[in-house]
Order: sequence, then C-alpha cells, then structure tokens
Amino acid sequence: SFREYRPRVHVQFLDNGTKVSALNPKTYIFEPQKSVGDPEVDLIRTINIPAVTAMEWTRSTPLQFATEVLLLLYQESLFTVRSVHELLWGYKDRLLSTIHVLHPEIDPVFGLFSKMNGTDDGEYVFLSGETNYLNFSRIVEWKGKESLSWWTTEACNMINGTDGTSFHPLISKDENIYIFSSDFCRSLFLVYDSSGAVAGVPTFRFVPSSMVFANTSVNPANAGFCVPAGNCPGTGVLNVSVCKQGAPIFLSAPHFYQADPKFVEDIEGMHPRKEYHETFLDINPLTGLVLQAAKRMQVNVHVRKLPEFFETGNIRTLIFPVMYINESVLIDEASASKLRHVLLEASVVTGIPFVIMALGIVFGIVFVVLVCRSQGTSEESTEEERSPLIRT
Repeated sequence: SFREYRPRVHVQFLDNGTKVSALNPKTYIFEPQKSVGDPEVDLIRTINIPAVTAMEWTRSTPLQFATEVLLLLYQESLFTVRSVHELLWGYKDRLLSTIHVLHPEIDPVFGLFSKMNGTDDGEYVFLSGETNYLNFSRIVEWKGKESLSWWTTEACNMINGTDGTSFHPLISKDENIYIFSSDFCRSLFLVYDSSGAVAGVPTFRFVPSSMVFANTSVNPANAGFCVPAGNCPGTGVLNVSVCKQGAPIFLSAPHFYQADPKFVEDIEGMHPRKEYHETFLDINPLTGLVLQAAKRMQVNVHVRKLPEFFETGNIRTLIFPVMYINESVLIDEASASKLRHVLLEASVVTGIPFVIMALGIVFGIVFVVLVCRSQGTSEESTEEERSPLIRT
C-alpha cells in the first residue's frame, strides 16, 4: 500500500474571481505496515509491455525486421519478470533505449507510474461558482485546452464536470455527476445509487453509470471512443492507447466488473463483485463535499498473435490484466466533527424562519379560537341593561 498526498498548489484567481487555476501534484509514500511483502524484492511475471508495444508500433512497417532482430538480440519474450517497484516506478528497458536513439520522443524508461510520483498531470482551470453555484469547481481548461483531441467525436472530446474532489452544493438524487479523469483520458458520469452516512454526516452514494463503458449497440455515443474508428473492444473496456504513447493499454473495472462476460471467461480467477470492484463517491448533498470515495480500476494489455513476430507464439487474442488499483479516501474524524458542527448550525439558522412561521400560525389559530369561543358563550343583553345609566 502507498499513502497518496495530493495538495492543490499554485492556486490563482482569474477573471475577477470567476475562475481558479491550480496544479494537483501527487506523491506516493510506501507504507510497509499496511503492505504484504517488499516491492523492491518481490518479483512478478507479467506481460512484457515494452516488447508488445514495439511489435504493435512496427508491424507491417519497414522497421518490422529491425524490431525482430532487436527482440532476438536482447532475448525478449512475450512475458517478463520484474520487481513490483520496477513495474510501478520504472526501469530502463534495453529495447526502448535502442528505439530512443532513433526516436528521442520515446522514453527509454518504462513503468506504469513512471514520472508520476511528485509530479502533476497539468494545469486545471476551474469555475469558482461565483456567478452560478451549479458551476462550482467545474473544469473549463486542462493543459491550456478546452477540449481533448484523442477521440473521434466532439462529444467524446468534451471536458465535463469536476476533477472528482468536490462538487457544487445542494446535490439532488436525480442529477448526473460529471467527472473528468486524466487517467481514463476522458470524462464520465455517475448516477445516484443509495443514501447513507459517513462519520455521522448524511451522504448520497454515486457510482459510474453502466452506460459509460457500454458497447455501441447500447450507447451509440460511445462510438467516438472506438479507436481506430469502428474498432470497439466491447462493454466495460476502454482502449486508451491513443493517450499512452501507442502502448496497447486497455482500462476496465477490477475483475472486469460490469464488462462483457467474455473478458471474465478469458482469464482464470476473475470474480467481479460490486462491493469490492465498483468505483463510488459518498457526497454530502448539502455541501457537495466528498467524505468517502474509492476509485477502482484495472490496467490491462491487449495481446494477440502477430504472425510477423514469432515471440507472440500461439497466444489467443485477449485483454490481459496487469494491475488492479484501489485509490481510496475517507474523511478524518477531526474534519468530520467540524463538518457536523457546521451542518448543525446551518440547519438551526435555516430552520429559524420556519419555526417563527409555525409559531405565528399556531398563535393565529389560538387567537381565532378564543375569539369564536368568546362570541359563542356571551348572553343577549336586556333592554334595561342597554338603557343609559343617567336619564335626562
């Protein structure tokens, strides 16, 4: 396990306070007491992603023969054995180092989290919500651009929603919550799932809609995420190679939760379960604050037999899981106590006008009842009683 720190830094207000720019660096620190084993020592046999990527890059090109020679020279195969630390934070790959000489834009270091520890994913510009509270923390720019360029339709390239750390106040069960995730290279939306409480604070749980990663027969709008155009992997899986330097990386929920059953059947040991593998956000609806969350994703590699490279052997075409990530957060008790106090004060202040109104109605009813009772019990006066006391 790693503890993640993600402060918001270089915060600047723009356009008379209507926008805010900021960076969100992430730092990971290993916590041995919460882990099993040592990432520096423990070895894993997994797909050789640099080799698979190089083969996909150069197949049916003039560089195909040169790549095959390098694979033979370095004795590379479809699988490799590396330490957990190397797979996460990077190692200098011989094949990529040679390619780097001819193509300097290719990084010779490979790691699933290479150059992601202590760095940010680009500058964000958010709306402050000053002119409309519904726009609070909504992203309007990322890396200086208002939209993406990886996908094939305008709708799929839109940057929608927040970064997932906060939302506008007064959230309704009926609304969709939009999030832009740089990890997924796209925006997605969540829907209401259930009501609950975290640390004594009321929450709404939102989970990704099944439509987000549905195949195009269920959600035709997802055709824009099929790259190349028309090449759709199926429900529950997203091809992100276009934003991962061409590496055949496919993302999904862990154990292919809510994915096409064929992906589960292809890999032994897959047991998708909602309580373990679903991403969720627990949001206080009054403030829009996230009190508990779990971002759960699985990194996979698309592997297939390539006749041009004997290293692929007779492997079946499949989506091969490489890593399962559970990025979770829970509000601490001190912060929860402050929030409970603020919510109590807010409920008292907002309730005072209704209490006064209710008391006014009650007093009004009592007054009317007393008047009616007084009129109903009074006796008719006699002629003598109505005559003046002093006669002239």
